Amino acid sequence: MPRYVKMATLDELPAGTSKEFEHDGRVYALFNVGGQISAIDGICPHQGGPLADGPVDGTCVTCPWHGWQFDVKTGQSALNGKIKQACYEVKVEGGEVLVAVV
Repeated sequence: MPRYVKMATLDELPAGTSKEFEHDGRVYALFNVGGQISAIDGICPHQGGPLADGPVDGTCVTCPWHGWQFDVKTGQSALNGKIKQACYEVKVEGGEVLVAVV
């Protein structure tokens, strides 16, 4: 059974925003796309860029360092079908954003 950790509140992550969080040495990128919260591994596999700092178009985030793109809901690379970021289950309870951690 996954263990959920509070990473934000809905007030800290309004629609159209993203934010980076660290827990136990792992970086998580949280995205609020149209009221739906998603969480993926926050470090771009190319050269370690901060995905939460990249622009989001629809559900696609672009790494601000070198332009690699990932779907924030599935983690799938838009540029290479063999590359996928880890995705983490998210639930919202009482205005708190909880992420299943590994």
